[in-house]
Amino acid sequence: GYYADRWKNLLIPMSSPVKTYFDTLDQDPFCMYNYLLDITTWNKNIRRGFIKVKITDYTGNTVESEMDSEASTFQQYKRVKILTGFNQDLDKISKISLTFSTKTLIGPKHKLRILQMKLKSLNNPER
Repeated sequence: GYYADRWKNLLIPMSSPVKTYFDTLDQDPFCMYNYLLDITTWNKNIRRGFIKVKITDYTGNTVESEMDSEASTFQQYKRVKILTGFNQDLDKISKISLTFSTKTLIGPKHKLRILQMKLKSLNNPER
């Protein structure tokens, strides 16, 4: 990562356009490990809600994603890409679990059926 007062020195000299995003936590060490969750759902009805991701490595360490503040819309056979972040980076992931929530207390509970899922590290794209 880069200190907030030094990021311009790195990006301005680059000749081509550069996409940059800054994502930090409110606690030490303040860094966030970003992943792109790419899922295709199988539900016939449209679902709108939030996905929380939990990853576990082979030694049993578990970390849960920070909840995104915007709800996503899930339609049958449509891909949805969600940026999710963790406060710890796990190298060799053995298990991924997703929790779908509508954040409503009233009404029926809905399930989200996943047809395909990919989780890609943005900090370490070679994984």
